Amino acid sequence: MSKSNPDALPVHWLETVFYQSVGRAFNTVLRGGADEPLYIPARGSQCAEIHYRLDYLRSALHEVAHWCLAGAARRRRSDYGYWYAPDGRNSEQQDAFFAVEARPQALEHCFCNQLALPFFVSIDNPGAVLEGGVVADFERRVQAERARFLTDGLPPRAVRFAEALGRC
Repeated sequence: MSKSNPDALPVHWLETVFYQSVGRAFNTVLRGGADEPLYIPARGSQCAEIHYRLDYLRSALHEVAHWCLAGAARRRRSDYGYWYAPDGRNSEQQDAFFAVEARPQALEHCFCNQLALPFFVSIDNPGAVLEGGVVADFERRVQAERARFLTDGLPPRAVRFAEALGRC
């Protein structure tokens, strides 16, 4: 597996790993090719769907991290009931993004480690001009959450998925 650009790697195998490790048990599938990530709750006999951006491995891992952290009530809501503002957020919107993203990115980091992939925090706002130290503060929050996961353990669905990733 090339470490130079992990997002350039085919990622559809991850959809199978997800389904076999946790998706089947929770009636959820992972699907690539989306212009933007999106979670669609189960409807009737249809599975819930986690859509990740294009075919980016890191996007898939990140969206699975959100799903692993979402409780049952959140998994009944489109996009887990969260708001999403695309690129061009103002500072208040970016602060709100940082407030909800530390834990998912920390869990994504754990998943990346299972695959020996590099991890970098995402501010998900290309071209944004942020005040000095804002990104470094967010990086510290992500690392603190990751340390907490390593000390306290991962959520149960994340454990199953991470173990399956480790077998890859």
